[in-house]
Amino acid sequence: MNKPATAIKDNKMGTMSLGRLLLNMATPMVLAMLVQALYNIVDSFYVSQISGSAVTALSLAFPVQNIQIGFATGIGVGVNALLSKSLGENKQETANRAAGNGIVLVCIVTVLFALFGIFGARPFFEMQSTNAETVNGGVSYLTICCVFSLGIFVEVLGERLLQSSGRTGYTLITQGTGAIINIILDPVFIFGVEWLGIPAMGFAGAAIATVIGQWIAAILAVIFNFTCNPDIQFALKYLKPRKEAMLPILTVGVPSIVMVAVGSVMNFSMNQILQGLDPTETAAGVFGIYFKLQSFFFMPLFGINNATISIMAYNYGARNPKRILGILKIALITALTVMILGLLAFQLLTDLLLGMFNPTEEFLRIGRSALRIISLAFPMAAVGIAISASFQALGNGIYSTIVSLCRQMLILLPVAYLLSLSGEVVNVWWAYPIAEVGSLVVTLLLFWRIYKLKIKPIME
Repeated sequence: MNKPATAIKDNKMGTMSLGRLLLNMATPMVLAMLVQALYNIVDSFYVSQISGSAVTALSLAFPVQNIQIGFATGIGVGVNALLSKSLGENKQETANRAAGNGIVLVCIVTVLFALFGIFGARPFFEMQSTNAETVNGGVSYLTICCVFSLGIFVEVLGERLLQSSGRTGYTLITQGTGAIINIILDPVFIFGVEWLGIPAMGFAGAAIATVIGQWIAAILAVIFNFTCNPDIQFALKYLKPRKEAMLPILTVGVPSIVMVAVGSVMNFSMNQILQGLDPTETAAGVFGIYFKLQSFFFMPLFGINNATISIMAYNYGARNPKRILGILKIALITALTVMILGLLAFQLLTDLLLGMFNPTEEFLRIGRSALRIISLAFPMAAVGIAISASFQALGNGIYSTIVSLCRQMLILLPVAYLLSLSGEVVNVWWAYPIAEVGSLVVTLLLFWRIYKLKIKPIME
């Protein structure tokens, strides 16, 4: 049954001042994602105490974990956009069906990742390294993370359901709790606690701590949705796959998945390029650490982006162009601020950041150039990512895919390969600023098109 017409007036996404609304919705997500970023750093921090090969193993595992998160967030963003739009249009049944079909998609991808963990983890590592410690440690870590991946998928979907109805405060509790538990358990399982009878499990211990944190966060997300989210009703009938629900979810979600998958392909390919230049695997380890460090700035940026998508989708459903453009402007300014802070940190605090990972002199030498050169692209990335929120919110997720392909594959990889022919690792890092310039031009052209086709007509 549809909700009464007064629902739009009562929903803060259609009434609250835009600056306050973005602050209200994005702050819990940004804080939670900062904790999530810390969560990633802590794994590498403790594993770096084992050996340099251990850092490389986690770096090589990152593309698969990134795709895993990509599927989780892709499904979540697709459900989020459809659900927010449906609530804006007062279509309760459509909103409920979006949530139910999201659960079905989560179950499907969980099985796929479990199969990869069992059968694909070892071939994946053997393609990238001949170091036995790197391969064996990485396989044990990745297998556990994939086989028990249900936790991360349920957690992310549950959080997106809460976000879509404006209840973002609960996501801080779910993500924060999971991350803190992981941080506490990491040293316990990696190094062991003799008086508790817990043996040192190394790589496997890091994975076990991660999985436990994800599952506890997932359980909390389920509880919050059933007890604190009255805008969505759950029932078995909504689990039946329906074209009118699946198609909009996939239309928005698949481009998000592809964007992350492209990032993983880029990560894998860059590792191959770097391994060719540096057989000691130091450059690949630095590249992995860079990704962990940059998440302190990119993950909050994505938190702002997710909040912006929900607000824009709701107001697009409610046909309110003034709020659509207003929230985009505020999100753009906020994103630029975050990434300029990231640029300053990477330029001025380089040794402090790298020093957390027990670095060798060679690691520091390569890491300094990597962080300082790649971070020059941060402000351009902020603009492109902020604007791309409009593509997903207005149902043109394919535009986000195009931009992501330019940023992370069509421009970046060919340029990185050509620069690698110089034989100098430092030259490869310049591929990032070059790719961001090209992709920003594409982003602005696509935004002008979507403005003319979707925003301008409802203004008139």
